Amino acid sequence: MKAKLAVLLSTLAASGAVVAQAQPAAAPAPDYTLSFNVGAVTDYRYRGISQTRLSPAIQGGVDFAHSSGFYIGTWASSIRWIKDAGGDANVEVDVYGGYKYALGAFAFDLGALRYLYPSSGLTPNPDTTEIYLAGTWGPATLKYSHAVTNLFGFADSQNSNYVDLSATIDTGFWGLTVTPHIGYQHVHNNSAASYTDWAITLGKDFGNGLTATAAYVDTDTNSYRGAENKNLGKATFVLGIKYAF
Repeated sequence: MKAKLAVLLSTLAASGAVVAQAQPAAAPAPDYTLSFNVGAVTDYRYRGISQTRLSPAIQGGVDFAHSSGFYIGTWASSIRWIKDAGGDANVEVDVYGGYKYALGAFAFDLGALRYLYPSSGLTPNPDTTEIYLAGTWGPATLKYSHAVTNLFGFADSQNSNYVDLSATIDTGFWGLTVTPHIGYQHVHNNSAASYTDWAITLGKDFGNGLTATAAYVDTDTNSYRGAENKNLGKATFVLGIKYAF
């Protein structure tokens, strides 16, 4: 009997019918991601205008994204323009949230963004709230942002808006991407402050969360001035580095 059992077991093993000891099931993927980022730039340009008086800035943020498409996050950067305007804030803090979803070949992003300048001391208050809608098709993204408050301290500027078109193009060479961009900032009840900005950015992903960028940025305005009458919208090159984890 023992001999027959031994022969049977050896036959089953040879045929692959002997099942290995059951392994514990892999843990399901989480329904959300939580990520962090820190970085620095040689000039913090927002919609083409320097926020740091043409000087470097340090930046960082936190993002929470759910598999359903909902997300929230916050981001901060050092700034100088509030002090140049006679205020006291030296940091910008952004808080945002929204919902991303796909519809066939298109992807959409609907959300709201609040720009905060703690203890700015300026009147009108530069704190700003915008709602936005973006649509992406292939490498191209078109975005519309609408201010539901005054825009960055401009009096009576509620309902200002910003429209921008950009694309992220993989060059197929050394992991480099090229991102052209053009945008138009309309400041309601202040046509002299409205302007067009454009940029082209070269990006490199080094892996493990490390990326670097080099951008040429320009505008068609000289109305935005900082300390020593510096033109905050003049053409410049901006270098940046960011680590995400």
